[in-house]
Amino acid sequence: MKKVTLILAAVLAACTLTACGGGSAKESGNTITFGTNPEFPPFEYVTSNGVLGEFDGIDMAIAQKIGEDNGMEVKMESMEFDSLLVALQNGQIDAVIAGMTATDERRETVDFSTPYYTATQVMIVKEDSDIATAADMADKKICVIQGYTGEVCVQDMGYTYEAFKKGTEAIMELVNGKCDVVVLDSATAQKYVSDNEGLKIVEDASAFEAEEYAIAVQKDNTELLNKINASIEKMLADGTINELAVQYTEAASAE
Repeated sequence: MKKVTLILAAVLAACTLTACGGGSAKESGNTITFGTNPEFPPFEYVTSNGVLGEFDGIDMAIAQKIGEDNGMEVKMESMEFDSLLVALQNGQIDAVIAGMTATDERRETVDFSTPYYTATQVMIVKEDSDIATAADMADKKICVIQGYTGEVCVQDMGYTYEAFKKGTEAIMELVNGKCDVVVLDSATAQKYVSDNEGLKIVEDASAFEAEEYAIAVQKDNTELLNKINASIEKMLADGTINELAVQYTEAASAE
């Protein structure tokens, strides 16, 4: 009986420490689990030899650096873009790094880090397209990526559109002549245009405002937010993020 009691006590102690296998990275203290959607090159994508396992890109390198700065192991979870904030609120992940724009609507449910990148929306069209401004999309077939800022912009303009879960799917619609324009973030648009002959980027600064990418954490998780901010601010100050942006953008263009 004494042996059984000791065994039960040990099991209970182990469950307390690890939440019986359900402990989060926040509880362990030495691991940070990010959520991402690896369909957004050059910020995040899947490759055979990434900076974090199979994951590579500007955001992945930033996440790795945040882990190094804070003595934490970095883990990356892949999921659909519009599932990321739900997973964050449910405690499945500790933070989201996915080229995510820090909007007022999203700030109602999560906290955002110091912005680390400024981008804008652009239109990808075929080289012979007559689309020169956002207004020219009014009678065109428009494609966007579900949950991305481009979808919100097109919604706000009152245009009808078709949404895809992957950028590559939307671009293939354009390449194959099944749509007239894809609205997407500028850096990623450059990658897709360099990968597909016959496409070009059309900008309209009057229609698309600049947006800031930031890392999302749970509301009031100030301890983690402060660690992330300290690392981001350090990388901004010493030029690391700018170097990563140049490195990955040039690598994408060279492929």
